[in-house]
Amino acid sequence: MKFVGIVGSNAEQSYNRILLEFIRRQFKTKFDLELLEIKDIPMFNQDDTNQSNEFAVQYMYNKITRADGVIIATPEHNHTITPALKSALELMSFSLHPLENKPVMIVGASYYDQGTSRAQVHLRKILDAPGVNAYTLPGNEFLLGKAKEAFDDKGNIINEGTVKFLESCLDNFIKYVGVVSALKKPKSIMPEDLDASKPIATTITEIDPDDPDWLEKASKVVNAVEGDTYVKLDNGLLTVDQINMFLKAMPFELTFADDNNQFLYYNNAHQDPETMYAKRVPAQVGNRMSTVHGSLPPKRMKNVEWVIGTLRNGNQEYVRTIVPGSPAEIINTHNYQAMYYPDGSYAGINEIVFNFKPWLDWYLKETGQHLAGGKASAMPAAAHAHADASSGASDTGDAAAAAEAIVAEADANSGASEN
Repeated sequence: MKFVGIVGSNAEQSYNRILLEFIRRQFKTKFDLELLEIKDIPMFNQDDTNQSNEFAVQYMYNKITRADGVIIATPEHNHTITPALKSALELMSFSLHPLENKPVMIVGASYYDQGTSRAQVHLRKILDAPGVNAYTLPGNEFLLGKAKEAFDDKGNIINEGTVKFLESCLDNFIKYVGVVSALKKPKSIMPEDLDASKPIATTITEIDPDDPDWLEKASKVVNAVEGDTYVKLDNGLLTVDQINMFLKAMPFELTFADDNNQFLYYNNAHQDPETMYAKRVPAQVGNRMSTVHGSLPPKRMKNVEWVIGTLRNGNQEYVRTIVPGSPAEIINTHNYQAMYYPDGSYAGINEIVFNFKPWLDWYLKETGQHLAGGKASAMPAAAHAHADASSGASDTGDAAAAAEAIVAEADANSGASEN
């Protein structure tokens, strides 16, 4: 499961931030927790209609939207929550509504014995208000008093009983999220423009996307670097040649289509595309997605739209499936992963394709284990039709069914092997 933790203070030193950081470290095997700060969120002003479009607001909105649940750590100021937290919640309930039907847990730390009890009561009322409509976890009130003495110098809660109680509250929240997720109706999916007719900031409009020489022509238009020219990355400095070598050495077939549904990259140019698990050819680079999947019948094109649409609107962060009918020595796995811009909005789709069987065989050999219940390749569709608790995906069969429909009978231009 993926949770976000909202630090309810904009102060540089906050015991509620320390509390969330402790939760992230201590319970990392139970869920992923990403901290969200409110210090850059503007003070809510109803007359300023552009506030919802500011980077910090959009960032919080997108992060909450895609999270399975939210943990809010609130201080207590004058028997209530901080003005900064109240303002953030106003912005998350005015024109944007990411908390609607979202499971929320409240925790809090304060200097005094009562441990934010009044602030938590107030916060529950706010979260229940029209426009917010969050599903707040009942009971399970974690009130950390005397916060100055509660943590050691590494930010860990000292009292073991307190840690155990916190764990029990979090376990109940995990169960609560599971129940709410099963009842929650996914957001509707808008029709996808697979013709890439809505250019984005990085679209190269001078070249027809379906031109078979798009890569060479588009590269000249933008004066693209190549060879031994260095590129500064987030966490590294590599030449273009090194980046290409790095990507080609990946034990996966990788592809990328941007949020304009233009197919822009794949990493393995096989001499014989028939040997690929997801067949690609150089002339496809730059193509519209409608061209890449052009030979599919209309019903299957709807499935392509569903996968992209469900990643775009945040219902799921990935769709994963196994191609049915593969030979016994192949477990052909396709993973469609959403990618995001710095503000958290949808940036495109990364498809990862690989044969899982060698990895599985190696693991079983190294650990001395074996599969029970038959061959892995004989796994029924129902076995992978449900996402597990850590997937961040809805527990429905729609994801696997739609993804399988894309890859099961795709031809040479579709991006998947024939069976």
